[in-house]
Amino acid sequence: MSNVNTLELAGFLLIDKPDGLTSHDVIDALRRTTGIRTIGHAGTLDPFATGLLLCAVGRKATKHLSRFIGMSKEYVAEAYLGAIADTYDREGKITVTSQVIAPEKKTIECMLRGFVGEQEQLPPAYSAKKVHGKKMYELARKGCIIERTPNRITIFAISPATYDYPHLSFSCHVSTGTYIRTLIHDIGHRLGCGAYAQTLRRTTIGSFNVTESVTLDKLTPKNWMAYLKTYEEIQHRVTQQHL
Repeated sequence: MSNVNTLELAGFLLIDKPDGLTSHDVIDALRRTTGIRTIGHAGTLDPFATGLLLCAVGRKATKHLSRFIGMSKEYVAEAYLGAIADTYDREGKITVTSQVIAPEKKTIECMLRGFVGEQEQLPPAYSAKKVHGKKMYELARKGCIIERTPNRITIFAISPATYDYPHLSFSCHVSTGTYIRTLIHDIGHRLGCGAYAQTLRRTTIGSFNVTESVTLDKLTPKNWMAYLKTYEEIQHRVTQQHL
């Protein structure tokens, strides 16, 4: 890999992140595979989440990574109704809600429409967002009381897919900075039954789709460059999207 290190390679890899890895784990895996240290990503995925992770490889790509971080995103998610979690997802401490009446499908459909639009959203206490230089989940694990500042977000669309209590699946198109875990927690609050994120999959970032991505297990030191999209190609697609 010494020859690769001496080249000014720059481009992007569209990765389909598996369940159980952090976004930083993916970056570490790519560093081992490519032999390149300068790698970053355009938008964190939680460890339990899967799907599209846009990774910049090389100085030129990572230098302009901020241009791609602000793109809207689409997700498919499954909420578990009738319980809440301190992390807002299945990996947290779960408390079952008592005396819950299963919401009707029509009630859910009407309630979901009410989430569409611009709004303020509180990030979950267990998140990678930094407060005074510390990640919020690190402070939360220490029992610190965290004053959370809301993000201004937009939910462009949200549509229920299937509902079989306690499982509710839906798809959504949201602006950058939107926490789907918080959205699910808020859905449970409005329904009066509680809810937490059971599964989450990111399907698009801007005009990039997970169907274009590659899994980590398919990448090797010999073939990874075949999957590398050039900086110019990525920039062109971002520019076309905003025309």
